[in-house]
Amino acid sequence: MKVAEIRKLSTKELTRETTKLREEIADLKRRTHLGENSNVRLVRARRKQLARLLTVLGEQLTKEAR
Repeated sequence: MKVAEIRKLSTKELTRETTKLREEIADLKRRTHLGENSNVRLVRARRKQLARLLTVLGEQLTKEAR
């Protein structure tokens, strides 16, 4: 998901997506530790996606607070 697409989401949708991504990252880390997941770069990609979502969420919350 690109930043332009993320900016179109509402605050509720962003929080839902961040929760879903955090759960997915935890699951991927667990699988990597157990040796079930051979693609370790997937964790990095998901963390970057989470950072994008959190950045836009912070921007939107700042705008709403004003």
